[in-house]
Parts: sequence; C-alpha cells; structure tokens
Amino acid sequence: MKKLFFVLVGMMMIGAMQATIIEENEPALIYYTPKTVLALDFTYTVEKEEVGPYAKFAADMLGATDFVKENKTVYTLKNVMIGTKTEADPTRPHKVVPEKGLDIQLLRLNEKNLLVGFNVPAETEKAAAPKFQNGKKEEKTNKTSIHVAPYPEEVLKASTPQAQAYEIAKQIFHIRETRMYLLSGEVEHAPADGKAMELVLAELDKQERELTELFVGKRSVTTEHKRIMWDHITHDNHMVRASQKDFLYFSEENGFTDKDNIDADSITIFVGHRAQEYTIPRTDKNSKKGEALSQISYNLPGSAIVRIIYQGRLLGERTIPVAQLGIDIPLPKSLFTGKELPKIVFSEKTGNIISISK
Repeated sequence: MKKLFFVLVGMMMIGAMQATIIEENEPALIYYTPKTVLALDFTYTVEKEEVGPYAKFAADMLGATDFVKENKTVYTLKNVMIGTKTEADPTRPHKVVPEKGLDIQLLRLNEKNLLVGFNVPAETEKAAAPKFQNGKKEEKTNKTSIHVAPYPEEVLKASTPQAQAYEIAKQIFHIRETRMYLLSGEVEHAPADGKAMELVLAELDKQERELTELFVGKRSVTTEHKRIMWDHITHDNHMVRASQKDFLYFSEENGFTDKDNIDADSITIFVGHRAQEYTIPRTDKNSKKGEALSQISYNLPGSAIVRIIYQGRLLGERTIPVAQLGIDIPLPKSLFTGKELPKIVFSEKTGNIISISK
C-alpha cells in the first residue's frame, strides 16, 4: 500500500465535472474515485466428432451402427459469470493539501491511487491477481506425449486399408475374448488378486477403445472460457437510464466470431442503471448546518442491473454497485481535528465508507 506522495511540478487534471489544479511547488496528495468495470466470463462447450481412418469398414467388420460419418465441431454457449474489476476514474481526481488540523500522512492509498483508509495501518502488499485479458481463452497446460497404438505385426504388414482393418478387427475380438476368459476364470495364469485383475481389465478396455476408435471415430466435449472487460457504464446526468447493445457474436459453427459471420447470432448486454444525483454538496447533510467540510470525500455509489442475452435466452444477470454512478460527499472537518482521530476504512471497489471507529 502506498502511504503518501507529493506532486511538486505544475500540472492540471481535468475531470468530467471539474478541474483539479496543482500549483507549482505545491505539496499535494492526489487520489481518485473508483470506477467499476464489468468482467465477463463466458463458458461454452466444444463438441468434436472425428471420423476414424477405417470408418467405411465399421458396419461390416464390427457391426457398428453408431459411428462418426463426418468431421464436425459444434460450439454451445452455456452461461456467463458477471464480475467486476475496479480502476481509478481519471475524470474524478481529488487534491488534498496540508492544512492545520489535517495530517495527510495518515491517508492510505492503494497501488491504483484509490483512497482506502485514514489513520489505519498500511496493509501488506497483496499477491498479484491473475491477469484478465480481453478475448483470451482459459489457458490449459497440456503435456505433449507420443502414443503408439497396440497394432499387431499382421496390421503393419497388411498392404491395403481393408486388410489393415481386418487385422485390427481380429485384434479387437481377441481382446474381448481374453476379457471374457479372465472374468469366467478359464485361464491358467490369471492375476493373483483383485487389484491385479482390475489393472489387467483396465488395460484391455483401453486397448479395445483405442482400436475401436479407428472404426467408429472419436467424440469429445471440452469446456472453454472467453473473458472480456466491458467498460461502458457512464454517468450521463440521468437518474435512471437503460441501454441495450449487441457487443459479441457467437455461432454453433465457429464459436465467438465477428458480426460479419452470417451464421452468428448476437450477444446482447442490457444495463439498467440508477445513478445518484451528481451534485457535489456544499454542506454535509449529516452534520450541523454550515459546518466546514474537509478535503476528504467518500463516494456514494449508484447501481446497475446487468443482463446478458443470447438467442432470447438469459445467460446471466446481476445487480452491482457502480462507483462512477455515484457522488462524492465531503466529510466534515471536525472529524479530523479532535484529540482522538477516527479510523476510517474506505471501500476500494466503490469508494464508500466501510467503517468509522475510534
């Protein structure tokens, strides 16, 4: 956590509502009101069907009726988790300069220059959170391995695909026959105990599955994620406002794609937000009338209901506090000038007060 920093050069930061000016050689602390960004985590599945190299012999040699006849990939959008991420709002800076009765050394800022406390101990630095990048799938660690199918010598010597398929089919039936003999106890050298039998049967099952897939093909279903940041909730001086926008596109054939793909359907985000009235008060309504106000402000956030819709289906919905829909309310000077100073904890996410204690 950062304790305090001073700006000793002439500069100007202009926000949406007002300008914050720092005079040359003026020691000052600058902190920002938080800004809420949507963090959207979409979950979708990828179903793949791969034709086996001996698919045309599946019916005749194995009697298979359910086998993959063409390569196909189907993407299915499942749901979305609606989270939030906090950034500093560059349009709402706050300047605090030293003055009698206010020890700005007691102010605590985090690494984003958001106000998190007054007269509270600096916290230990938090471990860095995993980066959340736009449009990036969830990373998976896959170990590369080489697997050699258990082909008998006859398969390797076969001169035509049909002859190879015939030899592989014979191997499959031999595995099935071996399993039957093991289970019936009609073998001379059976595994010594139940655990050994279990291992042998598992290996036979694996070999049969791998050889059978050469005829019937492979089917697999994996779960993937697409994560994006959506930073479009803004204060427009309306108390209540709703907006709806198509912002992503998804198709069963290609997954996430662009709007020019004729097979894609749009993903719509609906945001209905309720903002606090954006008027910086001249007096603190909770204090005595006319009482002087300090340079320290807290943020009273607004709120928003967020809905994500695809093909008329609600993928996710959540109501969240939104910092940038709030108002900055100065605290009274008297709070910081008593003999016993308060301990104030501010929310990093919204800028609101979490607690005040002495």
